[in-house]
Amino acid sequence: MNVTYDDIVNAQKVQDDVIRKTSLVFSDTFSQLTGSKVYLKNEFEQKTGSFKLRGAYYKIKNLTEDEKNKGVVAASAGNHAQGIALASAMEKINCTIVMPKNASPAKIAATKGYGANVVLEGKNYDESWIKAQEIAKTTGAEIIHAFDDPQIIAAQGVIGLEIMEQLPDVDEIYVPIGGGGLAAGILIAIKTKNPNVKVIGVQSKSFPSMKNSIDSGKLETVDGGFTVADGISVKTPGKQTFEIIKNMIDEIVLIDDEEIIKAMFLLMERSKVVVEPAGAAGLAYLISKKPSSGKKVVPILCGGNVDMYLLGQIVAKGLTTMGRMMKIFILLKDKPGALKEVVDELASLSANIVEVLHDRLSSNVHAGTTGVTLSLETENQKHTDQIIQHLKEKNIDFKILV
Repeated sequence: MNVTYDDIVNAQKVQDDVIRKTSLVFSDTFSQLTGSKVYLKNEFEQKTGSFKLRGAYYKIKNLTEDEKNKGVVAASAGNHAQGIALASAMEKINCTIVMPKNASPAKIAATKGYGANVVLEGKNYDESWIKAQEIAKTTGAEIIHAFDDPQIIAAQGVIGLEIMEQLPDVDEIYVPIGGGGLAAGILIAIKTKNPNVKVIGVQSKSFPSMKNSIDSGKLETVDGGFTVADGISVKTPGKQTFEIIKNMIDEIVLIDDEEIIKAMFLLMERSKVVVEPAGAAGLAYLISKKPSSGKKVVPILCGGNVDMYLLGQIVAKGLTTMGRMMKIFILLKDKPGALKEVVDELASLSANIVEVLHDRLSSNVHAGTTGVTLSLETENQKHTDQIIQHLKEKNIDFKILV
């Protein structure tokens, strides 16, 4: 079944009054950082914190009464799970979600909170998907794919219609790509309305499955490494999404975790919003590469569900990436006043000491000495460089740990 522009328009009508039309906000901060005129499409504003609710609701709304009576089943590690769970609750039908055993406890709790029966199976999405298929076969429940489904694709494409209504003269749109459902729907909507608008897909360097597939002209599977952007860590793209994207996409680009972390950090600090790693991918590329000087660009912030433990790491790593946090190790004589001398030097340069760790027991710490690890908050990279130079001039023997 081919997805058409009319399918997307129909999905928009069904979404009206149920799914939020998310805001498109001009960002002066990110415009200055990138050289573009940046408008943020805030899909994290959806009730479940992700665009996935659009496809889930439209798919479930279109089930027959017989299909609804049999319930639905899906596999997901997070956003699709919550979208299906909430949409099922809205339609008052039974819902089973298979999630990997290592899925975030917060996402498991949220999915259960929407009323879903959660089954933990497998180490990753692929293994959970196999279990979901088994459940569907045994129970007769309707299985709902996360991205490779015509109605899912059409519903995600409504985001493209909204962007064209909110910013008719947009030049470029940056879309995170995992399996490709979001990008495929947006491409059909945007290219039908105005084929001159560029649509750029953004993938993690660890999971370039769609880019590799486009480059080779056939579906490719990647082994995949580690990435914080689990929302776009898909090993094999969808068959339907691949066919749409290969014929319509202008370009697919890659980013790494450090660039994503920097974008997430800046979104929190400057825009006061929390966006998950996959959701920050498009903006991350704009910040790091600055590809579109003077153009009106829209990065889609497609989700805001972040594990709180990860969020703490993002803040710490973001400060380090921005040159605003450093950790040094100093070996001092174990006598009164030795540490004070170092602290006074740091204070003279307005470095804020946020943590001090003493170590007298490690094998690299000799008797009569103490190892001190200092975590320092600085203003920026220039300030960090000044501190390093000052410590060297004072002949303070130190090692930079981070």
